[in-house]
Amino acid sequence: MTKKISMRGTRRAGVVLVAGVLAVTACGSDSNDADVVDTTAAEEAVEEEAAEEPGTIVDVAVGAGSFETLVAAVTAAGLVETLSGEGPFTVFAPTDEAFAALPEGLVEALLLPENVDALTAILTYHVLGAEVPSSDVAPGAVATVQGEEITLSVDGETVMVNDATVVAVDVEASNGVIHVIDSVLVPPSIDPTALLADDDMSDMDEESMDEEAPAEEAVEEEAAEEPGTIVDVAVGAGSFETLVAAVTAAGLVETLSGEGPFTVFAPTDEAFAALPEGLVEALLLPENVDALTAILTYHVLGAEVPSSDVAPGAVATVQGEEITLSVDGETVMVNDATVVAVDVEASNGVIHVIDSVLVPPSIDPTALLAG
Repeated sequence: MTKKISMRGTRRAGVVLVAGVLAVTACGSDSNDADVVDTTAAEEAVEEEAAEEPGTIVDVAVGAGSFETLVAAVTAAGLVETLSGEGPFTVFAPTDEAFAALPEGLVEALLLPENVDALTAILTYHVLGAEVPSSDVAPGAVATVQGEEITLSVDGETVMVNDATVVAVDVEASNGVIHVIDSVLVPPSIDPTALLADDDMSDMDEESMDEEAPAEEAVEEEAAEEPGTIVDVAVGAGSFETLVAAVTAAGLVETLSGEGPFTVFAPTDEAFAALPEGLVEALLLPENVDALTAILTYHVLGAEVPSSDVAPGAVATVQGEEITLSVDGETVMVNDATVVAVDVEASNGVIHVIDSVLVPPSIDPTALLAG
C-alpha cells in the first residue's frame, strides 16, 4: 500500500470551513470524522452551508481574519488578481503568528517596493499550480509556482512542509485549496539577511564606530545625519506595519517618499487593530483601493507642521476634507484620535503619532464590510 499523507480534511464551504478548521491540527484518518448531528435543523444548516460556493483563495484568506499579513503581502506584491484567477491552486498559508516570528524588520523590508521581487518569490514559493487536497498529497519534493521545490514529510501524525508544520488542511476555495502552516517558507534562492542588511548594515557600522568614539562626537554625528523619508521612518520604527502595508497597497509609497513637505498623523498598529473586524482586510482588496487611498490621504497635510505651529481648529487634508485639531490641557486631539507622540522628523516632513485611525466623513466603513 502506497503511503500517503493522511490528514483530517473537513469539507465545508468558505469561511465556515476556515473558522472550524483553524482550530484543528493535522490528525489521522482514523479520527472521529463522523460526528453525529442530533437535530434536523442543524443538519439542514450544514447542508445549506455545504451548498454555498466558497470565494476565491484571496476571499477566503481575507474572511478568515488570521492571515492579515499574508493578505497585505499578496496585495503589495500585486498577486491578488493572480490568486483570484481561475487556478486551480494549492496554497500553504502562513498565519499572522508565522509572519510575526520572522526576524525583526523582515516583513517591513519585504513590503518595500524595491524588494517586490523577493516578496513575490517568497509568496509564490507557497503556491502549487494545481489543487492538491490532503488526501492526494504524498511525501517528497514538489515544484512550486515560484520554480523551486518544497519538501513534504510525515512523522507520525505530524505533517511538515520544509520546516513548517501543517496545522489545518483542506480549506476550500472556488479556485483551489488552502493548507495552513505555522511558519513562513523561504526559497533557497532568497537570503533574508541580505534584505535586512540593506537597511541595517550602515547603522550597525556606525554603532560600532560610535563605541570607540568620544560621546560628544557620537552625538554630533547622529545630529548631522539626514533622516529618511516619511516612509523610511515609518518602516524603521517597527510600530507602523499595517500603515506601511496600506500605503504600499494604495500605491502611495512614491508619493510619500517624494519631495513634500508633508505632515502625517500616523496611526499605530494597535490603532488599526482596533478597527471593526475585517475592515483592514477589506480595505486592502483591490476593489477598495479608492477608499483606502482616501482614508490614508485624510491623515496627511500638504505642508510640514511641527507641533509648535499647530493651532486648534479645522485643517484641510491632502484628501480634501478637513480634520479638527483640539487641545484639552496636555491632551491634543485630531478628530477623536489622541496624539501620543510628536515631531518625528523625516527628510520630507514630520510625523505625529495618533492612537486611532481617522476616517473621512465621505467614507462609510460599514459599506466596505457589507461589500
